Amino acid sequence: MSYNFIQHKLNNDKIIILDGGIGAELEKNGAKMDEDLWCGKCSVDNPDLVKKVHEDYINAGADIITTNTYGTTPISMKQYGYEDSILKFNQKSVHIAKEAVKNANRDIAVAGSVSTFGSFYRLGIKAMIPGFNEHLKILSEAGVDLIILEAMSSQADIVEAIIECSSKIKLPVWLSISCVMDDKSQKVMLGYNDTVDADTHIYESFDDAINNFKKIHNGPILIAHSDINVTGQAIKTAKKNFNGILGVYPNRGYYEKPHWKFVDNITPNDYLEKAKSWVKDGARIVGGCCGVGVEEIKAISILKD
Repeated sequence: MSYNFIQHKLNNDKIIILDGGIGAELEKNGAKMDEDLWCGKCSVDNPDLVKKVHEDYINAGADIITTNTYGTTPISMKQYGYEDSILKFNQKSVHIAKEAVKNANRDIAVAGSVSTFGSFYRLGIKAMIPGFNEHLKILSEAGVDLIILEAMSSQADIVEAIIECSSKIKLPVWLSISCVMDDKSQKVMLGYNDTVDADTHIYESFDDAINNFKKIHNGPILIAHSDINVTGQAIKTAKKNFNGILGVYPNRGYYEKPHWKFVDNITPNDYLEKAKSWVKDGARIVGGCCGVGVEEIKAISILKD
């Protein structure tokens, strides 16, 4: 099992390098984004390109690559008329990632992305749970090495629901959540803002969220899909409340459906300097989310030496 080397590194206080964003990197390479499933369809429509992106991240120094399954949740696929293709799309994404790993000359772990994409409050928590369970089952049986619960942008009760679902599987589980800065209080809050004109969604105190999540989740907690400039304060807040493994993989830019817009002109070296500060403040796992690509991952790969 390829997770063993990850656990060994964590046990020995080494830094783990995650990959960067998949969708934005696919778009950079010419892939067409879907209005409904974002980059999810690429695994079926353009599998060679998805494999290339995985291989690019491996060559850049990533220890873990993430399956292209963020947008292919059973909830979203049923919502947009792809119910008969749920198994096909998700199994294909795992297969592509595992094929990319075969060509590597070192140990690489494959993380299955189980997200809350498409999980809207109008559905109700009870209606979301079967979708979470189905996604976890498909990816686990397809042979991923670990699960990343990409619950960023989600309210606390949705995060708690997906954590509870993941407790039934026998793989290592990591949790990713997003945060924003409350302009009034200047405190980090559970929430998100990934579009240029939309209001910032603030759910609750980040301190409270971490303290509640750690009661039901024993694995690493990662701050993801959050602004680079908020991430530093967020990791300090998380460290104050959580004694376990922490990680970060922030955004660069913003979403304008179905495309990712590249702004925040931070250089790979600038990203490395940010990453060094996150590691200093307690992050043991470092990567990137939307808009953070191969060059940034290559730059931060020196952190694991």
